[in-house]
Amino acid sequence: MPSPTPRPDDPAAVLRTSPRPHADAAPTVLKIVIAGGFGAGKTTAVGAVSEITPLSTEEYLTEASADVDSLAGIEAKRTTTVAFDFGRLSLPDAPVPLELFLFGMPGQDRFVDLWYDLSRGAVGTVVLVDTRRMESSFTPVSFFEDIGLPFVVAVNQFDGAHRYQPEQVRTALELPASVPVVTCDARDPNHVAGVLLTLVGHAVKNASASRVHHAPTTTFQDA
Repeated sequence: MPSPTPRPDDPAAVLRTSPRPHADAAPTVLKIVIAGGFGAGKTTAVGAVSEITPLSTEEYLTEASADVDSLAGIEAKRTTTVAFDFGRLSLPDAPVPLELFLFGMPGQDRFVDLWYDLSRGAVGTVVLVDTRRMESSFTPVSFFEDIGLPFVVAVNQFDGAHRYQPEQVRTALELPASVPVVTCDARDPNHVAGVLLTLVGHAVKNASASRVHHAPTTTFQDA
């Protein structure tokens, strides 16, 4: 799959401008979590970009879930993820060849214990946002802020939904300026790949900043 054209403010540009390794170098394997509220497009995003047939745990919605899984704004939804989705994306043409393992989380708050398990070992998270149901995004955003996992917010532009500017979404979710907010169509492989590269760049930037922050300082007594 060809790499998407980076946006000028894309922090993943650092990966694409670094020196290329040897052609036979093994790819860097990274675990990435795709999160977001119920119906935000997580299964769609994993399926759009995965180079393998995705593992999916979709089940049909039943009347028993009607009281806990509101379909307001997503009345056409018929299935939901009950464990996780899994896909894989290889990016051999990046300056640092990457192999991304993608884990799509169930969106409902009652699965928060599973969110901890799926987040373990991940380099970062994409939080998909449906602006028709913005309130469903607060819990996943707060979750990843609390556990300290780098994340980017990707506004999934559903057909017929009002188009908000990224900074409007940032304000609504009370996100700091350091968290990238981008727009995408979760059905478009290039869009999803671009979001994933943005996340990788953001995670690298966070890791570099963390190393600098925790590096030992030299005092006059040490010199």
